[in-house]
Amino acid sequence: MFIENYNVVKKSQWTGRIDSEDDFDSFRWHQWMKSIDLNDQNLKSYEGKLGFALLGFACDIGVKLNKGRTGAAKGPKSIRKELSNLPWQSSKDVEIFDSGDITCENCTLDEAQHSLSKAVEKILSLNLFPILLGGDHSIAFGHYKGIFDYLKDKNEEKNIGIINFDAHFDLRPYKKGGTSGTMFNQIADITDAHDINYSYFCLGIQKHSNTLSLFKTADKLGVEYILAKDIINMDYYSIIEKLDDFIKDKDHLYVTLCSNVFSSAFAPGVSAPQALGLYPDNVLNFLKYLLRSKKVISFDIAEVSPRFDLDNTTANLASVMIFAVVNTLSKIM
Repeated sequence: MFIENYNVVKKSQWTGRIDSEDDFDSFRWHQWMKSIDLNDQNLKSYEGKLGFALLGFACDIGVKLNKGRTGAAKGPKSIRKELSNLPWQSSKDVEIFDSGDITCENCTLDEAQHSLSKAVEKILSLNLFPILLGGDHSIAFGHYKGIFDYLKDKNEEKNIGIINFDAHFDLRPYKKGGTSGTMFNQIADITDAHDINYSYFCLGIQKHSNTLSLFKTADKLGVEYILAKDIINMDYYSIIEKLDDFIKDKDHLYVTLCSNVFSSAFAPGVSAPQALGLYPDNVLNFLKYLLRSKKVISFDIAEVSPRFDLDNTTANLASVMIFAVVNTLSKIM
């Protein structure tokens, strides 16, 4: 398959501090990063212990259509910069590749999401674990569709669970087309069309950021959710029990993290900042728990908007979340 609206990110774009050029234990991410071209017809499936593939979604058309603050199109570049200097703490038999960016400079949101889905499908077919860098949260529709199409070819698409860390349901109607606020309604229609279960769990919902209509839509679709205030105040193990009940019968989990779930003290660079959002540790603990289930098939982090990101605070937080994903999976796989 040929992926349109796609650019390769060259290895030369990964630069940073070098503590040693030959001591692997002193390496940083930029020293261990390799670059691949998803349109290279000679690519072969990864045969090592564990391989990760970064993929950027350099697009914020979705948030513009959703009448939000644009700027997230430059998120992937900002996150990569923060990732570059992180210490590589996995073994040599774990590898990481930069598989480039999907862009939306000369196409519609639907076309960009279609390209994204093809790229995700290709990464999974190469036996690599996708880590997607947003970009606005419309990344979720293309990402899910790529997972769905990959699993459909294997007859395994019927039991995918979606975990979304987010202040918003993103269940708006889309009669006039998709936006960064409609993805999980669009996904519900995909599952309905294929007569499979719609399984969506959202953690971090803010009452003041969702209309009563959206709460009713969530209830109608059987969406499970936990309010941000309850995550902050609720006993940790009570939430774990709820997650266990959700994931126990799922074959695969798609985890998406919208940066606006965090308090603006930790994530100011987003399209919709949250004064009463979650602390990073709140999310990190549950994210690691989900990863240890060995059911997570793919991960993305969205809504990093450098335009509003003082001292790259939000991009740095995103890099720490990705760091945790890589290290956690490296230990259990």
